[in-house]
Amino acid sequence: MRCLLVILTIFSSLVALDFKILDSNVENGRTALLTFEQDKTIEYKNVQLGKKRFKISKLAKDKSKYYALIPISYYEKPSDKKLIISYIKDGKKESLSTSIKVKDAKYEKEEIHVQSSKVNPQDKEVKKRISKEYHEAMKIYNTISSYNYLESKFILPIDSNITSDFGKARVYNGSLKGYHSGTDFRAKTPTPILAANDGKVVLVKKRFYSGGTVLLDHGQGIYTCYFHMSAFNVKVAQVVKKGDVLGLSGSTGRVTGPHLHFSARINGIQVDPLQLISLFNNNLL
Repeated sequence: MRCLLVILTIFSSLVALDFKILDSNVENGRTALLTFEQDKTIEYKNVQLGKKRFKISKLAKDKSKYYALIPISYYEKPSDKKLIISYIKDGKKESLSTSIKVKDAKYEKEEIHVQSSKVNPQDKEVKKRISKEYHEAMKIYNTISSYNYLESKFILPIDSNITSDFGKARVYNGSLKGYHSGTDFRAKTPTPILAANDGKVVLVKKRFYSGGTVLLDHGQGIYTCYFHMSAFNVKVAQVVKKGDVLGLSGSTGRVTGPHLHFSARINGIQVDPLQLISLFNNNLL
C-alpha cells in the first residue's frame, strides 16, 4: 500500500495541517483512509466527498490519533475526486482541499442459480416485505453513532475458505441483478459465527434475501453484517465483544447452499469488508 504524506499550509491563518492519505489511488467499492496529527490548536471536523461528509474521529484506545474513513461506492466511476477537509482554528472555521483518484477495480462476473421465486418475486406481500426490510436496514446503516467500540484489531467471523469475493457482478438465473456486496465463506450448518469486533447488536431478523441476519454497530458509522444464519445467539441492543458467538451458519434467504455472507458499511455505503479490516488492522489498531 502506497502512503502519501500531504503537508499543506493555509497562509490565511499560518497553519500547517499535517495529514496522510493511505493509498491515494483507491478502487471503487473500497475505502480510503486519512490520518491526522494531533494539534491542540486545531479541532478537526470532517472530510467531504461530493455531498457526503465523513467525521474525523479519535481512536477509542489512543485519543491522540485522528482518522477519517472515506468509502468509495461500487458504482463510482474512475475519476479524480476532490476532498474538502474542515476544521476549526482559533474559533474560526477553515478548510483545505486535496484529492484522491478512483480506479476501476474490474470485478469479475459469476453465474448463480437459485429458486426463481428468489430472483423476481411477483407476490405483492413479498415485494412489500422486501421494501420494508430494505428501508429498515438503510435507516440503521445511515445512523452515525457517536460512540466508538473499536479498541483492538478485527478478526474474521469464521475460519474458513472464501467461496466468493466482494464485488463480483451477480447473474442470477441468467439475469444480472447487481453485484456481490460482501465476502462469502464456506460454512457447514451449524458453524458458530463470531463477532468481528466489539459492537452493539442493532438488528436480529430473518429476512427475505439475507435470511437469518445480524447487524453490528461498531460506532462512527461502521457496521458489519452477517447473513444466512440458521440460529441466533444475541438480541437487539446487546453489546458484544470480539469473538462472541452471534449465532450459527445456515442456508436461509437467497442462497445456493450453506455459507456465511459477511459484509460492511461505512456511513451507509457498502465496501469490501476484508479491505476495510486490513486498512484498520495495519494502520490504526
